[in-house]
Amino acid sequence: MGALLLCCVNLYAQRKVDWKPMLDYTLQLHKKSTHKAQYPFERDWEEIGPGYCYGPAFGHWDVVHQILDALVYDEQHAIDQLYNNIQNQEPNGMVPGSIWFPNPKINRTKLRWNKNTEGHPPVWVYAVDDYIQQTNNWKVLKDFFPALVRQITWFENNRKAEGKGYFYNDIVNHHWESGVDEGIRFYQVEMGKKSCIDATSHVYAMYYFAAKWGKQLNVSTSFYARKAEELAEYINNDLYNEAKGSYFDSWSVNEPKKQRLVFENFWPMIVGVCSKERADRLIDDYMLNPKHFFSKHPVTTVSMSDPGFELRMWRGPAWNSMTYWAARACVRYKRYDAAKKILKRALDQSAIAYKKTGTIWEFYHPHGGDQMEVKRKPHTKYNTPSRDYLGHCPLIAMAQLYDQIKDLD
Repeated sequence: MGALLLCCVNLYAQRKVDWKPMLDYTLQLHKKSTHKAQYPFERDWEEIGPGYCYGPAFGHWDVVHQILDALVYDEQHAIDQLYNNIQNQEPNGMVPGSIWFPNPKINRTKLRWNKNTEGHPPVWVYAVDDYIQQTNNWKVLKDFFPALVRQITWFENNRKAEGKGYFYNDIVNHHWESGVDEGIRFYQVEMGKKSCIDATSHVYAMYYFAAKWGKQLNVSTSFYARKAEELAEYINNDLYNEAKGSYFDSWSVNEPKKQRLVFENFWPMIVGVCSKERADRLIDDYMLNPKHFFSKHPVTTVSMSDPGFELRMWRGPAWNSMTYWAARACVRYKRYDAAKKILKRALDQSAIAYKKTGTIWEFYHPHGGDQMEVKRKPHTKYNTPSRDYLGHCPLIAMAQLYDQIKDLD
């Protein structure tokens, strides 16, 4: 990886000089986090980050953000992680969430992962598609298309909501399968198999890519295309509140007192099911609005106007992974102005934090304040964001995206 590292560092010379030390450090951190192949992986694998308080660990949607970084500096490493991600897929189609390696510091003596009941957001499909678009290597679909079909089957059998849509186990047992630990949407709400805006959007994406990839493989795609169309119609007709100009979960879309202004409401725009008109409204009224999500370090995970906003993990602080998805959504709808504002501000603030602290953080102070002011989980002994954490900090991918659009209007 040495030559690739040097090449990537040279590429950063054309980027904003203030970002370069942070990006160089991020690149070295990827190298430090990569381990030789070992059970249960047949390829070299990358942990979430050596500073992760519960590590070493692999997976969840964290690894997807690491892969998006790797696509910039080492395509082979990126595809290796994608294969690692599906290697331990269960026969029923479940792709494991996090795979935990032994860590004597926290008395974890054995390799373990949940093989039955907890998956993770299936955003890996975007990384596979990005890899294919970048390399033109369609041959990998012989492995990833069947894995996608199996995972769709698992979601259909295990995460189908009562009525329409899909759910994460956050709404049935608070185990935080969605990746948004202790999200405010799931409190003061009766538990049950209710349609979640993020899960339903993610399943739409799976059907969309199944249809797209199936065509390339000369497989009949009518079923997948129809299911994607049905979900898009449901999301736009049943999970959108016209008065608020936003999407919501099924239990709150028509219940103003239960509505929470959270990042998850943007997922229909991220996966591309909403109209340009609705996307513009989401961007202008919410994403770029300093009263809502456009903080000094965007994008906040909860609107600053929501009574549930606080400087605690997924309840307000900025996660660069979500900032990346937000910017990517803006690019999808040709709102380059918004994407540039979001990326530049987030990269600037991340670079400032790096200069002050010498590390990459799990999540960031939305107002640019002291990183020790933001809390993780007050009821645990790990109540500050993890340092040297890559799983939610695709800074290299963010810088690359900024480079790609900086001259576009």
